[in-house]
Amino acid sequence: MYTTRYVIGFILILTASVAVGLTGLREATKNKAAQNEDIFNKRAILSAVENYLPDGKKVSGLADEEVSRIFAQMQQPVLDMQGDTITGVQAEDIDMAKERKKPEPDRRLPLYIYEHNGEKFYILSVRGNGLWDEIWGNIALKSDGNTIAGAAFDHRGETPGLGAEIKDNPAFSEQFQGKKIFDDGAYVSVDVVKPGGTKTEHTVDGISGATVTGDGVAEMLYRGIKYYQPFLEEIRQSSGTQGLLVK
Repeated sequence: MYTTRYVIGFILILTASVAVGLTGLREATKNKAAQNEDIFNKRAILSAVENYLPDGKKVSGLADEEVSRIFAQMQQPVLDMQGDTITGVQAEDIDMAKERKKPEPDRRLPLYIYEHNGEKFYILSVRGNGLWDEIWGNIALKSDGNTIAGAAFDHRGETPGLGAEIKDNPAFSEQFQGKKIFDDGAYVSVDVVKPGGTKTEHTVDGISGATVTGDGVAEMLYRGIKYYQPFLEEIRQSSGTQGLLVK
């Protein structure tokens, strides 16, 4: 029979060995995990311009090296809440979850400038609340600063088959293509409305049974895109709506 002291000592040694092993494994894979997360985030951003990727490829068809190469060619300014460019930082360095915890006047806004066949697309990042937890998205605007070229959404804990459809059902995000965020010069964003109703260039169908998530998407878009409004107004007012206005 083993003594109580022996059993306790054995358990302590085993626990310590496992802890050391797991810590070593975590440290050994930390860089690779960070690289994977970085590529995952970049793919999510490119999903907003999936219809304009090189050679007609889909995001899922891009190798990791291609994703990195596309991002290396993109401008990545960071804006303050007045629409001015913040120097010394790139868009991909911004953590939207952390920015959302700051007072609104202090938040930084990542902006991704993607170019395809001579046309610039402005990708805005937005974040809000769904039914159970946070939701977020990337919205690509055409060079007029008004027309949506594409949208991609994700979530942390929405219900599968209901709220999770904002990510899992491509038909939901495809509705945003061609919608307008300004109406006769007034900012209106895009609303998510009850399915089957009258549609305008400023509305899309919501998801049956996921009203709260749909309302969350609508609120997130209205508030999140409005943060970029000072920049977008300059884009719209610029001659021919060409180029990035970096101050």
